Amino acid sequence: MKVLVDECVDWRLSREIVGHEVRTARQMGWSTISNGELLALAEKEFDVFVTVDRNLSFQQNLPAFAIAVIVLRAKTNRLSDLQPLVPELVASIATAKLGVVTYVGV
Repeated sequence: MKVLVDECVDWRLSREIVGHEVRTARQMGWSTISNGELLALAEKEFDVFVTVDRNLSFQQNLPAFAIAVIVLRAKTNRLSDLQPLVPELVASIATAKLGVVTYVGV
């Protein structure tokens, strides 16, 4: 699966998402693009979008996008708080559905 990691997620987490082709929004040159436009760009090249933005599902009409969204829920978006979610995240990538949000974590 091709996975895009949002700029609000510590980029170092992308190194821990093994078994998938992972890029960050910054690597793609998309770090200043708003969520709606970002999802429109991402759906053309990626299967899954990983973010910590819990409001994304309220701000965007996700069923209109042909990309699965995984929202990481942790105490903060620091790497140390996100790392424990990696096993669940990796497992969720395989079953994530297009246009639907999958929540990982508390």
